[in-house]
Amino acid sequence: MIKPNALVTGGAGYIGSHAVLALRDAGYRVAVIDNLVTGFRFAVPDDVAFYEGDIADAGLIARIVSEQDIGAVMHFAGSVVVPESVENPLKYYDNNTVRSRALIAALVDAGVPHMIFSSTAATFGMPGTDTVTEQTPTVPINPSGWSKLMTERMLADTAFAHPLNYCALRYFNVAGADPRARTGQSTAGATHLIKVAVEAALGKRDHVAVFGTDYDTPDGTGVRDYIHVSDLAAAHVLALEALVAEPDRSLTMNCGYGRGFSVLEVLDAVDRVTNRKIVRQMEPRRAGDPGKLVSDPGLIRQTLPWQPQYADLDTIVGHALAWERKLGEIRGGG
Repeated sequence: MIKPNALVTGGAGYIGSHAVLALRDAGYRVAVIDNLVTGFRFAVPDDVAFYEGDIADAGLIARIVSEQDIGAVMHFAGSVVVPESVENPLKYYDNNTVRSRALIAALVDAGVPHMIFSSTAATFGMPGTDTVTEQTPTVPINPSGWSKLMTERMLADTAFAHPLNYCALRYFNVAGADPRARTGQSTAGATHLIKVAVEAALGKRDHVAVFGTDYDTPDGTGVRDYIHVSDLAAAHVLALEALVAEPDRSLTMNCGYGRGFSVLEVLDAVDRVTNRKIVRQMEPRRAGDPGKLVSDPGLIRQTLPWQPQYADLDTIVGHALAWERKLGEIRGGG
């Protein structure tokens, strides 16, 4: 099938850098735009065209599309920390909504026909069901979810009015790292539980905070569906193939495994994999956190030939740990 050249926004970040690898491994030519506010230049392979800049810079987007003959965009650039979105909502509406609107407009003007959007399970808010399907009402409870849902709406309306089809992939909790340790979660001060826990296991933190012990869950801590980042990246490549194959069809799909683990179960897994005991510090709930959020992956399994390779919590932890050790070497920390 035709493999359009792909532009990855936020391609120097956590998920974006894995998408770059997945695209290249599948034979696509790739370019990256990233402002390096939270991304890292070392996360982008040297032979990938790299542009340091802002996705809201219409002139730059037009130049990249022209120079690289871009036929598809994977859009990861944005802000993703739920508690921060509650404290600083305008940052999230700017980064995730306003700048996405500018990007979409630039792509329409340039005639780029396909876009994959990095959305979030935060669009569902507190669904009140054991598992979440694409038909579950979207009622976000924080600005992070709202900012992404607004962009989903913009994409739907734009696809109706212009020759653009899209796929919005609603991520559950992304974790792990490339199995070959080519890239991983590198952000300093990250809030992702597994990232924080492996940092603690390696002595980079003295404890792990557990936010909320009184949720309506078996052990009182929050339950999430953890998906390996490389499985998620593979889903993006397959989604792009689906968009190219059926240019009149757009998609919105959940990305998860359909199984939830509590915070304490995750920490137990890190203890198990590292053979160390992490210090756990119990804290009050954080604003904007639902008690349980687990996907029903039925639609993505039916729509794409997606076969997750790393749907195992200990495997996810092991890959995250290997990257954390390599990151220390990259940064000269041992």
